[in-house]
Amino acid sequence: MQKDAYTLILEAIDEGTYRPGDRLVESELADRFGVSRTPIREALQRLETQSLLARDGRSLIVASLDHNQLSELYVVRAELEGLAARLAARHATPEEVRVLSEMVEEDAALLGNPHALSRANRRFHKQIHLASHNRYLVQQLDLVHRSMALMATTSLAAEGRGEVALAEHTAIVDAIRTHNEDRAYEALKDHISKAFITRLKLDASNA
Repeated sequence: MQKDAYTLILEAIDEGTYRPGDRLVESELADRFGVSRTPIREALQRLETQSLLARDGRSLIVASLDHNQLSELYVVRAELEGLAARLAARHATPEEVRVLSEMVEEDAALLGNPHALSRANRRFHKQIHLASHNRYLVQQLDLVHRSMALMATTSLAAEGRGEVALAEHTAIVDAIRTHNEDRAYEALKDHISKAFITRLKLDASNA
């Protein structure tokens, strides 16, 4: 299925091709993605409405999150992700649990590669969202994760965070597998909390 201009630009931001502060130019985007300027213009307007892009004079740039926005985002993310884990513990099929387990095993090979681990981490969390079997929750988490793309670095780049995150993923999957809803909720909330602490430390060291 061919991706639309909105999805192409969003993925480019998510993958770090365009980073916070980068200017997006209609003609350059049209050339890069091989589409006309009209869908590019519509996609940029949509991304601006969603606060993923910001105005800098007459230019549109990739937005960045200040400390307060970051804190607010993590509060919402922790609650929604925790709920997704709780519902996954209730509704996930044996096949979905197996996929989650295999993801954790395979992701161990990516330790030392923060960019690849970050992509794998997004896939893992998305799988939990889907295993919740609640379409409205999945929609809300998609919005949250779009905003997460505005972070210039991944918390998985921090020394030792990758190994710890995978151990946390294992605990989350175990709780889902045993249908322990409370433990799944707490394990995922704790996982997000620790990622936030790591990010705050990274930001402080880069200030």
